[in-house]
Parts: sequence; structure tokens; C-alpha cells
Amino acid sequence: MTSTSTSRPVGELLRQWRERRRMSQMDLAIQADISTRHLSFVETGRSRPSREMILHLAEELELPLRERNHLLLAGGFAPVFAETPLNSPEMTSVREAIGQVLGGHQPYPAVVVDQRWNLVDRNPATGLLLRGVAPELLEPPVNVLRLSLHPKGIAHRILNLGEWRAHLLHRLRRQISLTADPELTELWRELDGYPCDQPEPEIGTGQGQIVIPLRLRRGYRELVFFSTMTTFGTPLDITVAELAIEAYFPANPETAAYLQHQHHPD
Repeated sequence: MTSTSTSRPVGELLRQWRERRRMSQMDLAIQADISTRHLSFVETGRSRPSREMILHLAEELELPLRERNHLLLAGGFAPVFAETPLNSPEMTSVREAIGQVLGGHQPYPAVVVDQRWNLVDRNPATGLLLRGVAPELLEPPVNVLRLSLHPKGIAHRILNLGEWRAHLLHRLRRQISLTADPELTELWRELDGYPCDQPEPEIGTGQGQIVIPLRLRRGYRELVFFSTMTTFGTPLDITVAELAIEAYFPANPETAAYLQHQHHPD
């Protein structure tokens, strides 16, 4: 949908997104406070929506900013959301915020990724996770999901690989359903084809678990982490909207003590 959206009528694209969100015309019309008849006319091309109507419907459908621009182009309007390079002067405050989060999370690992899980930045503590990874997987652009599940990546050190793999693939499938990004679909197919000699449980079936942990072998030790995802609030730039910070926290005192010791060996 992403790569061909501007060659299709805006009404057809809106209908496809509505169906992807599993909404009826009535559902969307009520939510957007317009008549079902008007929405039907927009979707069939009998009525040409204004710029404001396209943005209004896109907001109600919770579309990514990139897709809102595609809808505007399909409707004959100029895009309104910029995609500013992260290294540009206008993004200084964003870079500083990222640096503060990454630095403040030491001695625990944290990475910054874009929408397609390509590595944008990381803190030094992630070096602990990357030991033993094949050099070719660290050649830019580094994809952190590929790095996690590839047999020459971190996978051989993940003690609960089946559980962690099921979690990552489930999260990726959900993202695909929200964004319709064909590159993410290709990534999912690649990752799904990687070998795994452990059972992959259904998400949500872990008895007594609060979160799905990452159990990592480090020599004779087992390091256990859980992670959080942080995004920028109310972004109006595509680059910022597609950034996320994944921060790993120790899930037990032993892991915390080991990371603290690695950070301050004396």
C-alpha cells in the first residue's frame, strides 16, 4: 500500500484503511462526525474530499504521518508533514533528548530504532549484547530484529529463544497490521524463516509472568532483562514519529549487579 498509494484514488485508499482498521462505514462516519452518505461518496469517488477532510479522516483512522502525506498526494494536495534528517540543525533538540535518554540509561543497554527497526543510535552498554555477533550483521544499516533472531546474531545466546522469537514476531505482525508497510512484511518473512529449535508459545500464555523476559547467556551467567519502548509525544515530523527508544532493564538483582560491575569494575 505504501509504495503504490499515490497512483490510486484517495477514496479507494481511505476505504482500504478503514477495512484494515476493521471499521464499517457507519463506525467511521460516527467517529468522524460526518454522514455515512458523505463518507460513501468520498470512498467511491463521487465526492472529492477537501484537504481538511482527508486529514480529519486520517486522524480518526490513526494513520502514520507518512501515510497521511500519501493520502494528500492521492487527493491532489501537497504533503503537510516534513521528513527532516536527524542530523539536520532543526533536529538538534531531538538529538539532545535521545542522547540524554541513552546516556542516562547506562549501565543498562538502550537502542534507538526507526519504524523498520534499523539501528539509529545506541549506548555503550549495548556492547554487552553484541559480543559474538557476525561482523556482517553489524554493517549499516543494522536491523535490530535481524540481529536478534539471525543464527549468527544474538539468537545462539538467547536461552529462551522460542519465547523471545514469538514475542518479536508477534510485535512485528501487529506493526504491519497498523502500517501496511511492505518492507516490514518482507522483514517478517525473512525472520520467520530463521531456524529455532525451541517451541514458540502463544503470546500471553506465560504462567506467572509479568513481562516476557530476554534471557541471555553471558559466559557461565544468565542475564535476564525486560524492555520498555519510548516514543516522542505528538510528533509532527515523519522522522520523529518513526523513532523509538528500546531500553533494557535488569529483571533480577544478579543481572543488575553484573551490569553495575561492568560499568564500574573497581
